[in-house]
Formats: sequence, C-alpha cells, structure tokens
Amino acid sequence: METLNLIDKVALITGASRGIGAVVAKLLADRGADIVINYRSKGSRAEDVAASIEAIGRRTILAQADITSDSDVHSMFQAVATQFGKLDLLVLNASGGLEKDQAADYAMSLNLTAQERLVEVAVPLMSEGGRIIFVTSHLAHFYKEKPGIAMYEPVAASKYAGEQALRQRILQLQEKGISLIVVSGDLIEGTITPKLMERVSKGLIDERREQAGSLPTVAEFAQAIADACTNPYLVSGETIFIGSTEW
Repeated sequence: METLNLIDKVALITGASRGIGAVVAKLLADRGADIVINYRSKGSRAEDVAASIEAIGRRTILAQADITSDSDVHSMFQAVATQFGKLDLLVLNASGGLEKDQAADYAMSLNLTAQERLVEVAVPLMSEGGRIIFVTSHLAHFYKEKPGIAMYEPVAASKYAGEQALRQRILQLQEKGISLIVVSGDLIEGTITPKLMERVSKGLIDERREQAGSLPTVAEFAQAIADACTNPYLVSGETIFIGSTEW
C-alpha cells in the first residue's frame, strides 16, 4: 500500500509514554517522523520511548502536559513551535474517565473539552496535508446505537461527544487542507480500560472475546493508527474499525 512520506514530518501523540501511544510513536518514527511525546506523569517511561526513537536518528520532544490544563497545553505547543516550527500529525490517543477520586465532569473534561482544545491550539501550526487522528472505542463510537456497559457509560458518552465535536470541525479543517480520521477499536487485549472493567464485571473480557472471535492486540491497534496517519487515500471524516463491531 502506498503511504505518505514522513521524513521531516512532525507528529505529536498524546499519552505516548506507554501502551498504544508509545507503540504509535515508535511506528511513526520508523517511518521517518520526528516525535513529540506527550505524557502526564510517566516521565521515566517517556524517556525510554524518546531514547528508542533517538536511537534511529529521529528528533523528539518530551512534552509533559496534563491535557485538561489550558496552560499545560499551550506550553506544550509553544515548545513544538520553538523546536520544530510546525506540526504535521496530531494523534489524539490519551483518554480516560474511569479513574478514582476525580470530579464528576472529569470524563467530559478529558474526552471532550481537552480534545477540542488540543485541536484549536494545534491547527495554527499545521498546514495543507496535515492530519488529525481521533482514537476511540466501539463502545463510544456506537454510543446509544448499540448496547453499552454501565460502568463505561461516562467514558462512552464523553468520547462520543468528543468525536462529534471534532467532526463538526471537518469543513473548517478542510479549508486548511487538514483531514480528520477516526480510529475505533474493540476491547484491546492487555490495556488498562478492559482490566478496570473486568474488576467490576468478572468474565467480561472472556465473554467479549468469545462473542467477537478474537480481540485486537496493542500492536494491531497501534499499527492501524499509524497506517491511518500515512494512508493517502483516506477521506476526511472516515472511520477505521479494528476488531468486530458486532454485539
């Protein structure tokens, strides 16, 4: 498959110190991109990701920022502007909402408000050919269309709201030649959200695996996100589905 050339391109991945985000960062670096590694608190892990990327000759920025903080986000993009002067790819990977001891509106703050803020601050650094990837889950993408899981409701509702808010910007983004692609996944093997859900609903992962036939791995999902960054044939607003969408 023909792919976009990422040599001299700059990609920012939110939540890139571990898991899916870290794998995406490495895959995009392998394809030639310089990488902005956003993380909130996993500094040593972010440093390890940076070291592996710099080892293949790519440049990195370690961008510690809580994406729910307006000042943190602006500082992060100022660092991008100072070091690279531009941004070509924005991968909106970081999300959450099942954390304990958070305010009642935390999920919306993280999965809606923060995502809109990231796009607003990123777009002035982006030019024609730029691309934004919104990473979501089937449970969120199909919110209210298909049965949900009670404990995941705040996340599903907020991520659905975030996706819809970004979709409303498609025409505005297209005026600058920037595309928006959504990548949606089933429960991903070994990731934190299914593990948290399993604690409350024992057997949930096995039940879904049996129902779907198999569940995507971190490597498979990250590969799909990286491919969405570099596939020149995708149309803005398109959704890429990883794993079964039937339940």
